[in-house]
Amino acid sequence: MSNYDYDLIIIGSGPSGRSAAIQAGKLKRRVLVIDRKDRFGGVSVHTGTIPSKTLRETVLNLSGWRERSFYGRSYRVKDQIRAEDLKARLHMTLDHEVDVLEHQFNRNHVETLDGLARFVGPHEVEVATDAGETTRVTAAKFLIATGTKTYRPDYVPFNGKTVVDGDEFLEMAEIPRSLVVIGAGVIGVEYATMFSALDVRVTLIEPRDTFLDFIDSRLIHDFTHQIRENGVDLRLGSAVEKIEDASEHVEVTLDNGRHVRAEMLLFAAGRMGATSKLNLDAVGLETDHRNRIKVDRKTYQTAVPHIYATGDVIGHPSLASTSLQQGRVAACHALETPTLPESPWYPYGIYSVPEISTCGMSEEELQERNIPYEVGVARFRETSRGHIMGLEHGMLKMLFSLKTRRVLGVQIVGEGATELIHIAQAVLNLKGTVDYFVQNTFNYPTLAEAYKIAGLDAFNRMPIPEEFKVKKKPAEPAKKEAKKA
Repeated sequence: MSNYDYDLIIIGSGPSGRSAAIQAGKLKRRVLVIDRKDRFGGVSVHTGTIPSKTLRETVLNLSGWRERSFYGRSYRVKDQIRAEDLKARLHMTLDHEVDVLEHQFNRNHVETLDGLARFVGPHEVEVATDAGETTRVTAAKFLIATGTKTYRPDYVPFNGKTVVDGDEFLEMAEIPRSLVVIGAGVIGVEYATMFSALDVRVTLIEPRDTFLDFIDSRLIHDFTHQIRENGVDLRLGSAVEKIEDASEHVEVTLDNGRHVRAEMLLFAAGRMGATSKLNLDAVGLETDHRNRIKVDRKTYQTAVPHIYATGDVIGHPSLASTSLQQGRVAACHALETPTLPESPWYPYGIYSVPEISTCGMSEEELQERNIPYEVGVARFRETSRGHIMGLEHGMLKMLFSLKTRRVLGVQIVGEGATELIHIAQAVLNLKGTVDYFVQNTFNYPTLAEAYKIAGLDAFNRMPIPEEFKVKKKPAEPAKKEAKKA
C-alpha cells in the first residue's frame, strides 16, 4: 500500500465512515476522511438520527407528555413552546457530537479533507473544495459512506418554509398549528407522532394500505390504536393526487376525492443514495433505482474488490447502529485484519411516540417458515413500574419455539422500548430459552419485569420438558394377606 498517498480513503463521515476511520486509525494505517460538509458527522449528526431524537426528547420534556396521565391532557411544563425552544437543545447536542467526533479523529491520527469527492481512476479521487480549488489523492482501498439524501419528486412544490423535506423540517421558523406528513415510513411516523405530542393537529398520509410492514402486525395494530388516540389522523390507502402551495396554507388532494389542509407539509416518502456525484462510472460501479450500491454483506466489498460501501448507501436496514458495525467490519477486511463477525440479531428502533423496538423474527415470518411457536405477552400497565410512571399503554411480546423453547423474536411498543430491547437481543444471540425468563429475577419495580410476565405467559401454555415433569412412583404391589394359621 506504500505506493499510494493513503491506505484507506473514506468518503463520508456519518456513523459507518466514522467507525471505519477510527478502526483504521487504531490499526495505525494512513487514513483520510473526505466530506463535503464543513462540519463532520454526516446526515446522522446534522439532520437525521441525533437531531430527530434530540427533538423528541425536548418535545416530551417541554410538553409534559409523560406526566399527563396524572395531571390531565392540558398539563404542560412550558405553556408556550416555540421553535426556538426546540432548537436551543438541538444545537447544544449537535455541537457536542461534532466536538467528540473531531476529538476522536485527532486522537486516532485520522486526517480530514473538506470537499466534494469524485473518482477519476481506480485508485484516485478528485476533491473540489468550496473555495473552488481541486486536489487529487490516491489510496489502496476506498470506502463509500455517503449515506442518503431526501427524495424530492417534481409534483411536490418544495419552498423550504411551508412545504419541506426531512432535512429542512428542523429549520422551521415557528411551530405550525397543523401539519400534513406524507409517507408513513420511519421518518414520517417519528415526526408525525412527535408533533402530535405538542398538540399540533397532524394528518399522516400513506398511499399503501399498510405501513411499517417489517414490524410485527400485532405490534402495529397496538401502535396504530395509540397514535390515533393521541390525535394523529392516519390516512392509509390514500394516494396523493395534487399538492398546492396556497401561501397561507397547503392543500393536499387525495385520489379518493378528499382534501387535507394544513399550515405545513412534510414530505417524507423515501430517500435516495447520495452517489450521483461520485462519478462511479470511472471505477465501473453501478447503482440500483434508488442510487444504492450492492455489496457483499459479510465484507461490504462492492463489485470492485478494493472499493467498499457501508451505511445507508447500501440500503436496509439503514440504521445508525448497524452502520457503525458495518464500518468497523469493512475497515478490518480492507486492511486485512481479522475481526469478529457481526451478530445475526440486531435491534431495530423507531423513536416515535410511543417508541417501537424489535429484535429477531416477527409472527408473520414464523408462519411463513412453518415454525411451531408460542406467544407470551405483557402489558406495561401490569407492572408496578408502569403504575408509578402512569403508563396506560405499552406492550412486550415474545415468540418462542415449541420445539427448542428458544426465543425467536421480541417486539416492544411503549415507553423505553429502545432500551428494553437489549435484554432480548442478548438472550437471542446467546440462544436462550423461555426458561431464562422464568428462572431469573428482574429488578422490582422496573419495566424490564415485563419480560418475566411475558415469559410466564408463554411458559404456562407450553409443553413441560421431560426433566421438569413430576415422576410418579410406581404403585407398590399389594401385600399378601398373612396366611391364616
